Amino acid sequence: MAIASARHILVDTEEECLALKDRIDGGEDFADVAKGHSNCPSKAQGGDLGQFGPGMMVKEFDEVVFSADVNTLQGPVKTQFGYHLLEVTSRD
Repeated sequence: MAIASARHILVDTEEECLALKDRIDGGEDFADVAKGHSNCPSKAQGGDLGQFGPGMMVKEFDEVVFSADVNTLQGPVKTQFGYHLLEVTSRD
């Protein structure tokens, strides 16, 4: 079974998600942006979600985590929780 590690930023609107993506693409640190803006408790760890396998996250999130290139910024990804920016930090 595949195992991935990822970090994410969760916000309420697609507009906010896109604005934060621009900031990260412009050189701001992902973890710093997560700590300042994410609605998820993982913000305390810079958005780090640790390791997980397929099916442990919501479907839309899972699909990106197990298909996207490692260490690339993905999103906005819409789920029932809001809009995510995510980065797969490792995948086996």
